[in-house]
This record gives sequence, C-alpha cells and structure tokens, in this order.
Amino acid sequence: MKKLFLVSSFEETASLFGAFEEDLMGRTVTFIPTAAIREQVNFYVQNGRKALEEMGLVVDELEISTASPQEIESKLQRNDMIYVTGGNTFFLLQELKKSGADQLIQAHIQAGKIYIGESAGSIILAPHIEYVKEMDDSKVASDLESYRALNVIDFYPVPHHGCFPFVESAEKVLAEYQSELPLIPITNAQAIVVEGDQIKVVGE
Repeated sequence: MKKLFLVSSFEETASLFGAFEEDLMGRTVTFIPTAAIREQVNFYVQNGRKALEEMGLVVDELEISTASPQEIESKLQRNDMIYVTGGNTFFLLQELKKSGADQLIQAHIQAGKIYIGESAGSIILAPHIEYVKEMDDSKVASDLESYRALNVIDFYPVPHHGCFPFVESAEKVLAEYQSELPLIPITNAQAIVVEGDQIKVVGE
C-alpha cells in the first residue's frame, strides 16, 4: 500500500507527519537533497533534516548526482523511509533519471515504503512536471529529455500556494492548468496524505 506524505515545507508540517506515522524513534530515512544543489536559497534542506532528527529518525544522506549505482540501490533498500527535499524540480528529475533512482523509488513506493516529498520532492511523483515551469527554471536541466515523471500519483501537487515568494507563480500554475489537470494546491502548513487509494489534505 502506498504511504506518501507530500508537503511544501517539512519543517512546518513535521507535527502532521508525527500523526501520520507513529513510532519513529530509531527508524532510518534516506535523505535526498539533490534538488537543492542548483538553488541559491536552500536553508530548508538543513531545517528538514533537523526536523527529522528531532523526531528520533536516523538520517542517511544520499546525493543522487554523485553517488554510485551501488550506493543508491543499497541506501534506498536498507532504510525505512525515503525523503526527497525541495529545490529545482527539473534538475531533480534529470538526476533521478540519469542514475536510475527514479525506477528504484517507484518500486519502493509500490512495495509500501514511506515516502516524504517536500515541494520538488512531491511534484516529481506526478505523471509529468511541465506544469511547474512557472515555479522552477527548466533550463538548469539541459540533459532532461522528457518531462514525464515518476507517475506514482494521478494528481498534480502545487506547493507553496499563497506563500511568499511563490504567491504569483503558484497562481499562474492554477490559472493555466486547473481546467485540464487535477491540481491539488497546498500551503506551507498543509500536507497531502496518501494511503493506498485514499487521498486527503491535512493542516491549515
């Protein structure tokens, strides 16, 4: 059964995750910060990591763009959860596809491993990521040949809705795509929780 916790900001929704999944002490999480490599503002990476550690989770970092195939496979396999940070969605998808980590993550999700996606980390689970061009610069991913994403969910998260500095860009996404795609906008204080076929938005 799929168990997904998709957010804009993990730091601001950590308490919701504690309600979503209990008994966290000592459990391990593969922490993938790759999306933030090309971002000048990336404080959320350390803030997210700190929030995980404060809940008792053991963080095992995996930088997809530099890790060997063996390291990627080993860490995704041995840890209890997967956490993918925010950053540039297009760069993240490019590196996931280059490394083959996209298919491994898909398989682990389908097998029931808990997945936490923050901003870009939530968007990549959609069927495609073209809809967030207003929010992220696609030019940083010059090797990305297709916007087809992991296709684990059949909806399209729109993170940071109503939140600085994405107020205008999130509204542009909604205006352009809400008539053709099943978009789910969330603020920085909300989460999309997926358990099997059940999807709900929690938080305010």
